[in-house]
Amino acid sequence: MAFRSLIFLVEEQSMEFFLRAWLARILPQGYSFEVHAYRGKSDLLGKLESRLRGYAAWLPPESCIIVVVDRDDDNCVALKRRLEAAVSSAGLISRSSRGDHCWQVATIIAIEELEAWYFGDWEAVIAAYPRISASIPQKAQYRDPDAITGGTWEAFERVMRDKGYFKQGLMKLEAARAIGGFVDARRSRSASFCKLAEVVEEAVAE
Repeated sequence: MAFRSLIFLVEEQSMEFFLRAWLARILPQGYSFEVHAYRGKSDLLGKLESRLRGYAAWLPPESCIIVVVDRDDDNCVALKRRLEAAVSSAGLISRSSRGDHCWQVATIIAIEELEAWYFGDWEAVIAAYPRISASIPQKAQYRDPDAITGGTWEAFERVMRDKGYFKQGLMKLEAARAIGGFVDARRSRSASFCKLAEVVEEAVAE
């Protein structure tokens, strides 16, 4: 049975705006979602277990929870272990611990930040901001969006400013909403975004 309601826990508003724009386009009719943003990664991680315990007390079988956290400079394995431990301690069933669809919580790590997902689908960026060069993904430093060094959002801001966008600094919420309105997992070169799309597709599959 498909989950009819998806609950997302994310660390900041830019991810919330991105997901709202993307999910509104891709979810089939009759499915709903909520996105709850925290005040940064430390806030989400610090409150995650207690929040999940609250959900454990009433979560209906047709609802699931998807936790999305940026890797930043953390060790990916250690961060995943911490997320999974919070799920287990709350008494919920994680997707990672099951080989079937009988899960309640999925944990996703964005590598390394939301902006890596923009580099992963450059067509979506161009659709939102038409002056941007189509050749950006061919440059060596951007070919693997999940391996961009020196700060992904800073790299994205530089590319945008070079074409006259965000001259006063990257407006993260605006960009998240705009690009989320066009992004397509079928085009994406970001493995972490494709993983999220895979989880969402699995969650709503009949």
